[in-house]
Amino acid sequence: MRKRVVTDVANKQELIFAEAVRIFRQKGYHATSMQNIADAVGLQKASLYHYLPSKEALLFKIFERSSGALTRQLEAICASADAPADKLRRAIQAHLVALCDQLDTYTVYLSERRALSNRYHAQVRAEGEKHARLIEKILAEGIARKHFHALDTRMTALAILGMCNWLYQWYSPGGRLTPEQIAAIFSGVVLNGVVRNK
Repeated sequence: MRKRVVTDVANKQELIFAEAVRIFRQKGYHATSMQNIADAVGLQKASLYHYLPSKEALLFKIFERSSGALTRQLEAICASADAPADKLRRAIQAHLVALCDQLDTYTVYLSERRALSNRYHAQVRAEGEKHARLIEKILAEGIARKHFHALDTRMTALAILGMCNWLYQWYSPGGRLTPEQIAAIFSGVVLNGVVRNK
């Protein structure tokens, strides 16, 4: 019976998460109330606090979920034996596919992160820094192996992440290009800029 209760709690938490993402994207974080979320999941507002301590904690959970899996993917790509150009191509594809597959979650993540207080915002910023450092590491490896020409790895990494993150502003799941096709185009733009001419 205990397992049933745990499962029920987990299912309710997933429902709260999904509805919060939907409402935050639709109305914006500041315009969304805990009552809006409670109504959407069929709970009294007071009961909602049994599942999460605050609206901000829920927003932070959205950030954790969207960025944590991507960090692990980028770490695995960096640690692989692939050539630097292949690593960079895979990193861009991983980022874009994750964003497109969880478009609502990433839209809330990218558009509402400034709403967090300093304590939470520092953690979100640190996770973003990890992504930048991992891209920088790939670029530095490419330069060291003379696959890429000398460049400012920090600025280039930020440019790549900015290009990928901006996708949430215009990507449509029903559009003419798949996430993988978009990733191939982005990769081509980047690699044509960083690959060293023979």
